[in-house]
Amino acid sequence: MQSFHSLCRQFGHILNGEPHIEHGVCSVSIKRNLRVAIQGRPSRGVGMEEVMFESLDQNGIALNMAEVAILPEEVPLFTKKLVDQGIIISALHNHWIFTKPNILYIHFQSVEPPLTFARKTAAALSVLR
Repeated sequence: MQSFHSLCRQFGHILNGEPHIEHGVCSVSIKRNLRVAIQGRPSRGVGMEEVMFESLDQNGIALNMAEVAILPEEVPLFTKKLVDQGIIISALHNHWIFTKPNILYIHFQSVEPPLTFARKTAAALSVLR
């Protein structure tokens, strides 16, 4: 089985992001190009996506999780893409109020090989603007 570091690098490559390892968790942060204002003030911190895996077992299976900033009009197609690939959607909610445009955050997860999850996530992300 390949090393955790090598697997994490591949995970980041599939997601087109920079991988980081901390406390046994491989995570990739991806910034969406969303222009968002909160209470009339521009925010650069909104629109981050975090995709990660941890608890990798000897068979190459891991707990995979993600949180993605999403526009309300993107919800139907994005959620369909996730569900059609067998990914569990665990939450859909807002983090901030008084945002323009309205931004939601969707959380999803699976237990499977991390690179499989990365490919499914990348496919789902491709439907976002």
